[in-house]
Amino acid sequence: MTRDPLARLSPEMARLTTAVLRKMRTQLPGAVELVYDKANSLVIGFCADDRASNVINSIAVYRNWINLYFFEGGTLPDPDGLLRGAGSVVRNIRITASTDLDRPAVKKLIAEARKRADPPLNPKARPRVILRQTRKS
Repeated sequence: MTRDPLARLSPEMARLTTAVLRKMRTQLPGAVELVYDKANSLVIGFCADDRASNVINSIAVYRNWINLYFFEGGTLPDPDGLLRGAGSVVRNIRITASTDLDRPAVKKLIAEARKRADPPLNPKARPRVILRQTRKS
């Protein structure tokens, strides 16, 4: 029996995570979701296939917020200065409400990351969720 990684979250964070997942699935149709249930966070990578190295975006769910990660963060156009971090590859946006994903600048960043995906995302592919790692209870 596969356990639900959202079950360990507070009700508020479980609701936020569910809403964020719904919106990310709309933005990245056909993505394979790789789930890593770690001790301090729940990480879900949205990939073109079942290889983590082909991640387009990921979310990391913490106790009070979610980080949305971009793996081309150092080169993505970010005129609104939303991306946090100084890494040449990975940058993020902190999500505290699902409506954060409705901002046009955030949608543009996700669309640009999707456009740069290699291999490209197949929007007609059947969505899959793969549990890769579970934390030890």
